[in-house]
Amino acid sequence: MDGHDVAPGLGIDLNADLGESYGRWTLGDDDALLDVVTSANVACGFHAGDPTTLLRTVRAAAERAVVVGAQVSYPDLVGFGRRFIDIAPADLTAAVLYQIGALDGLCRAAGSRVRYVKPHGALYHSVVYHEEQAAAVVEAVVAYDDALAILGLPGSALLRQASAAGLETVREAFVDRGYRADATLVPRDQAGALIDDPVRAARRAVRLVREGAVDSVAGEAVSVNARSLCVHGDSPGAVAMARAVRDALVEAGIALRPFVDAVS
Repeated sequence: MDGHDVAPGLGIDLNADLGESYGRWTLGDDDALLDVVTSANVACGFHAGDPTTLLRTVRAAAERAVVVGAQVSYPDLVGFGRRFIDIAPADLTAAVLYQIGALDGLCRAAGSRVRYVKPHGALYHSVVYHEEQAAAVVEAVVAYDDALAILGLPGSALLRQASAAGLETVREAFVDRGYRADATLVPRDQAGALIDDPVRAARRAVRLVREGAVDSVAGEAVSVNARSLCVHGDSPGAVAMARAVRDALVEAGIALRPFVDAVS
């Protein structure tokens, strides 16, 4: 198990999934969340996000000096990227490259750059254990820009392989998701998967930074060593939850700051 290396007062990143609206379908309040978070995991068009939405999102992030990461996904618009796809590694590498490049092009037009990569949905969970798919994602990031960081679950195959490839790895914890005893997330179709109480989420956030721990759905203390905390932008009451988390962290003397610079 990883040790805890974030002390109170040293700061923590707060991220959210943004840019997930599509055409006339609106999901989340990106502008409000961008006033709260320090990093934005922006969709790349494969699970959500049309070009106009994505350009608007990265422009708004640039205006606020919020760091942008490419939230890459399986090609699964219909399933919102939440369905596992048994995709060939070469095809996954190409798909991830395509997504990073597209979002980075929009960021350049907005005066910023993509600074990190985070898998979305089913891909995020797959690369915790799936060695070939993890390798395919790492290969894409290295091929595009080996200065990009990778954000993922502590102890995952993705972060292990990324570190071995010389990439900066950033461990992530979730304030609004249930944990199992092995420090993985409870699947969304199971009881306890989602936390919708802003007060509870805020307390978890402070504990994650101070103690590097969170309670599992069974009530066991689980060690979770993280440099970034995630609030899902598509969750009910996401803005209120993000504000509650940020306020609690600041009140506890924990500074909010991104784990990478907005522009390098």
